[in-house]
Amino acid sequence: MEEKYAAAQKILKKYGQERLLSNYEKLSEEKKLKLLDEILTTDFAQVEELYKRVNTKVDFKNAHIEPIEYTDKYKLPKEELERLEKIGLEAIKAGKLATVTMAGGQGTRLGHSGPKGTFDLGLDNHKPIFEILCDTLKDAQKKYGVYCVWYIMTSNENNEATVNFFEEHNYFGYPKEKVVFFKQGELPMIDTKGKVLVGEDGLIKKAADGHGGIFLSMKKNGIIYDMKSRGIEWAFIGGVDNVLVNMVDPVFVGLAIDKKVLAAGKSVVKANAHEKVGVFCRRNGKPSVVEYSEISNEMAEATNEKGELVYGESHILCNLFSVKAIEEISKNELPYHSAFKKAKYLDENGNVVTSDTPNAYKFEAFLFDAFESLDDMAILRVKREEEFAPVKNAEGVDSPETARALYKAYHKI
Repeated sequence: MEEKYAAAQKILKKYGQERLLSNYEKLSEEKKLKLLDEILTTDFAQVEELYKRVNTKVDFKNAHIEPIEYTDKYKLPKEELERLEKIGLEAIKAGKLATVTMAGGQGTRLGHSGPKGTFDLGLDNHKPIFEILCDTLKDAQKKYGVYCVWYIMTSNENNEATVNFFEEHNYFGYPKEKVVFFKQGELPMIDTKGKVLVGEDGLIKKAADGHGGIFLSMKKNGIIYDMKSRGIEWAFIGGVDNVLVNMVDPVFVGLAIDKKVLAAGKSVVKANAHEKVGVFCRRNGKPSVVEYSEISNEMAEATNEKGELVYGESHILCNLFSVKAIEEISKNELPYHSAFKKAKYLDENGNVVTSDTPNAYKFEAFLFDAFESLDDMAILRVKREEEFAPVKNAEGVDSPETARALYKAYHKI
């Protein structure tokens, strides 16, 4: 322990982060050891680098942005739709498709104290979101005769509660051996001076590294290896909060295979020019997504000769990646974006610091930044009312109320 402490002290001194040990003596032996391990395994050079870039804004001045081609699922001729469906069905029935749900978040914004997936949507049957998603996989099994492996990415914060929830509900009738949990990565949070924060537990305060961290997490947790060992070639990756997500879509899989691309994304038409969603585009010839906070009014409002938005294909976090692409992407870290958030932490005297305004930075990678490492990808436009009902806010837009209405209308209940 003394050796470890000396090694930790040396590292902290090098990076000016000595205050991480200021409450060390107040910790239990177990926590002392844990804190030292955290310090010795934290990449402080990376933390320094991230801090330097907190005020860097995305600059499009030197980027050539243009619209991306897409396939409208509902404008395809019947024969073409059937042809793509047949290609996709062949892969699905051969067990080559897995589904991945990113479920690392808590339902705090919804006024719910557990993992977001355990939130009761308010249907008459009181099904939580996880069960609603599981129903879509069970329906797919009835249609195609195969149980897709369901990988669920949790976080350190909610892993135990999520696994327990599945155990308590007997995996909602899904085969237990077809459900695999793995944890999302985390990065230290820092204050406005670049100092790493100490959480109320006396350990390094960390935050999940964003949905773009999924590739690295899949590599570190052996998920890529697990997929390859099961003969899986494609993985649908989506968020936990879309209760109309169609994870097993033969046309989507067929389109990717037919176009010989390594990834595909689903889009819905923007509700209006200024809807707060990222949109698919090409950036310097590569597939990309421009976030709503980055798009100019001119770009957002541009229309074509048919009066449709030029940049109208919303990225709804419904993506398909070949396992080969996931493996390649996982070899490099995606760029991290900073978010200024409110954080509760301990100062060097062990006092809890709280704030009504943002006081700390967290860092997250965005999944769509991976698109630019690909030569091309396929975009499938689908109908919002059939495939996109997100639960993000307690009320108003994208709330349980709006998602519930969309879900009921689609399922005619």
